[in-house]
Amino acid sequence: AYQSSSMGVGVLMKDIKTEQLELGMNEASKILLKEIERKKSSPEKMAKILASITPTLSYADFGNTQFVVEAVVENEKVKKAVLADVENNTSPETILASNTSTISITKLAEGLKRPDKFCGMHFFNPVHRMPLVEIIRGAKTSQDTIARAVNYANQMGKTPIVVNDCAGFLVNRILFPYFNGFIFLLEDGVDFQRIDKVMEKFGWPMGPAYLLDVVGIDTGFHASSIMANAFPDRMGFKSKTILEVMYEQKRFGQKNSLGFYEYELDKKGKQVKKVNPAVYEIIKPTIKRQLDITDEDIVMRMMLPMIIEASRCLEDKIVESPVEVDMGLLLGLGFPPFRAGALKYADSVGMNKLDEASQKYLEL
Repeated sequence: AYQSSSMGVGVLMKDIKTEQLELGMNEASKILLKEIERKKSSPEKMAKILASITPTLSYADFGNTQFVVEAVVENEKVKKAVLADVENNTSPETILASNTSTISITKLAEGLKRPDKFCGMHFFNPVHRMPLVEIIRGAKTSQDTIARAVNYANQMGKTPIVVNDCAGFLVNRILFPYFNGFIFLLEDGVDFQRIDKVMEKFGWPMGPAYLLDVVGIDTGFHASSIMANAFPDRMGFKSKTILEVMYEQKRFGQKNSLGFYEYELDKKGKQVKKVNPAVYEIIKPTIKRQLDITDEDIVMRMMLPMIIEASRCLEDKIVESPVEVDMGLLLGLGFPPFRAGALKYADSVGMNKLDEASQKYLEL
């Protein structure tokens, strides 16, 4: 809602609870207040933006909407029910979109009367900072719907990339093999702090353990289950992973201040990470062996699964070109900009070295 209104697009923000609408307005206010503090906005502009967001508990004013983005909980049954409800309360020309990170758009369209008017729009968090939006084409999505979704993304000041439907779409499908590389390193006895430091030195804004804390370990665990079901040959696990263990221990990351790291607020109210040695006792049962692993091994074992999955996405025509793959990773994940994306990085490494590494880590 904030992103649209900040770019001059009027918004109806609907929920079933008043307190959730208040929360949404408060979040928009917080963002705007920070903009004023940084002298990037003014009180007058803040008032104008907030006035263009209309909180509502009903569909009474939805008859004239041109575009509706559903953003309820990441649950297929709930989303299907809400989307059917929205469709019944909007005009035949209204485009419906689901903001989902993993659920098949083709499946979500199954209960709709107008599946051609439905697509996916996967925004990346935090929405007001991350420039990428994945526009997902379902099996029955029309080209006109895609065009209107792309236009709406542009209106919001976002960079849209059109992808075909599959589990995880483009960015998350490539991200989870990277996380799996991290999980296998932990199982081989590598310290998560060391992995984070090595990958940050490689160029990532944060290492995989810290990234999982930011994304939410609960979110990561549920998404990894979806990915494992879709691609069991390469994203499934034979035993309990550290993500499952952390989830069972209710260590969800920054959202409850407990993850691989623990978090406390500094004087400015910003979360600061620290290490509690007790976390190693939680990790210990998932360690299967102790290997002597170099920093170069860590980088290759993290990046190789990502490179291979990026190549598969091209083969499966999830997107049309290597440039789109790399752009998705740069804008959606914060892939090291100077490395220009996973496929460009693969080119710099060279086919011979990648082939040698693939043979070396074949058992993984």
